[in-house]
Amino acid sequence: MLGVAMYTQVKTLWNLRKNKTEIAKLTGHDWKTVAKVIKAVENGIDKPSYKDRDSIIEPFRDEVIKLLDRGLSGIRIHQELKVLGFKGSYPTVKRYIKKMKKISEIFVRINTLPGEEAQVDFGYVGITRDDSGKNRKTWVFNMRLSYSRYDFYCKVYDQRVETFIRCHIDAFEFFGGVPEVVKIDNLKAAILKANFYEPIYQDMYRRFADYYGFKPLPCRIYHANDKGKVESGIGYVKGNFFKGRKFDSGTILDAGLAQWNNKANTRIHGTTRKVPANVFETEEKPKLGPLPDERFKMSRMGTRRVYHDCHIYVDYNYYSVPYEYVGRVVEINLSDDLLRISCDGKDIAIHKRIKDRGNFSTIDAHYPKYKKVAETEYREVYRAKMVAIGPYAEKLFSLIVGNNKQYWAQSIKGILSLRKRYPEKVIEASCKRAYFYKVKSYQIVKNIAVSGAYLLPVEEVGHEYAKVKA
Repeated sequence: MLGVAMYTQVKTLWNLRKNKTEIAKLTGHDWKTVAKVIKAVENGIDKPSYKDRDSIIEPFRDEVIKLLDRGLSGIRIHQELKVLGFKGSYPTVKRYIKKMKKISEIFVRINTLPGEEAQVDFGYVGITRDDSGKNRKTWVFNMRLSYSRYDFYCKVYDQRVETFIRCHIDAFEFFGGVPEVVKIDNLKAAILKANFYEPIYQDMYRRFADYYGFKPLPCRIYHANDKGKVESGIGYVKGNFFKGRKFDSGTILDAGLAQWNNKANTRIHGTTRKVPANVFETEEKPKLGPLPDERFKMSRMGTRRVYHDCHIYVDYNYYSVPYEYVGRVVEINLSDDLLRISCDGKDIAIHKRIKDRGNFSTIDAHYPKYKKVAETEYREVYRAKMVAIGPYAEKLFSLIVGNNKQYWAQSIKGILSLRKRYPEKVIEASCKRAYFYKVKSYQIVKNIAVSGAYLLPVEEVGHEYAKVKA
């Protein structure tokens, strides 16, 4: 293939009556190549000829673009194309990818209206010292208003959802208003699945966005230009504030960052050639949405796996989930009074918080119908066995089952096993004492039988229970 520059260069020198050897020395090209160009010139060819080596891959153009968007390497793309029937070599693919990347690097600059958009991101800034003197991994959070380039920065020690939301709230209060759209990177803290077209938000972030009245918009994977403004802001703060500086405490870092933030907002911006603070005050701030009367109430959140018994374990208690979700991981959202359980962005169960420990909150509808029938029959079998021992054994059975609808069987089976060592009248007397003192443990019923405490009188006070200990 003869390049245009080389062809023009050789042709010019040949017309200046330089010989082939001189031209080869002057251009650095091989003598045979120079001779080939001169032959083309003598034959009256005005431009070099090209062998279209990309013609074999051109039919796969759309597929190459898709594979590039997925972030695949040239070797992987070549392998994928071969499956689709491509017969060319890897160098052909590599050369074509290089050409496509040059095209893809061309982008249309996105301009926004005042108050329309903010962009957010985290940037890792290394290890800093907190107020207790402990060295901590540290990130800087940046929210940048796209129109004015007005910035809010703060440092954080993690990228949890709660932290992400708190940074948003601080930024909105710093601006004195809320933009229409917040563009976010595909952060684990904000999005469960990195899918631009069908994002599945963690429940609390979605509720937070609804509360403040903005629309969260995730950036597409491998499309850095979607949030280029805030990435520029992250680079700016890392290079101009954090680089080469050490901080004796988190408080000192915060104060220094706030002071630097104010100066950064009063500089002339390199792209707009305007002062962000001036543009913000005169044009953008009046267009921001209002802040709510109260801050968003933060709730705890996390994930849990649903056990085979249709329950999840939260703060030493158990809460039921529809049986369809057994084995799956669900999201939990904890407020002071409620536990909200969701999956794939949809609420699947809501429970009142249990204040004690070791208890169950079970909704019968969460079990399949056939299981509820089988459970009822199973329970009645053991009720009959306790009835056979005596009336207080039956009452104790109801007490134990009522307290623990899912794990009652172990205690009842234990009590029934006492028949191997004691007469039923001893077990009945032990159950009587246990019942009146509201005992729901097999081990204590056993201790009553072993120690002979069933012979002691029961002090019946009030309706059913005594105030003395068993």
